[in-house]
Amino acid sequence: MQLEIVSPEAQLYSGEVKSLTLPGASGSFQILDNHAPIVSTLVAGRVKIEGNIVIEKENQSKFTKEGNYTFLEIESGAIELSKNKVILLTD
Repeated sequence: MQLEIVSPEAQLYSGEVKSLTLPGASGSFQILDNHAPIVSTLVAGRVKIEGNIVIEKENQSKFTKEGNYTFLEIESGAIELSKNKVILLTD
């Protein structure tokens, strides 16, 4: 699935991923390929991204990598998933 991560300062990432685990307002949830459309608010926590993704040099300090997973700490945000494309807006 296609993922775009956007902050007020810049687009942090755009590319293909296998799955996402997100800190939702009602608890953590996972999005896989071809998931049903969804809109959700996010709370402070860790976004877990599965896939072999490449982060641009200027954004690497915002992400951590552990094996095949990449993590992004967020304070809050929202996601929209439609037609296998996820847009993650975050602070």
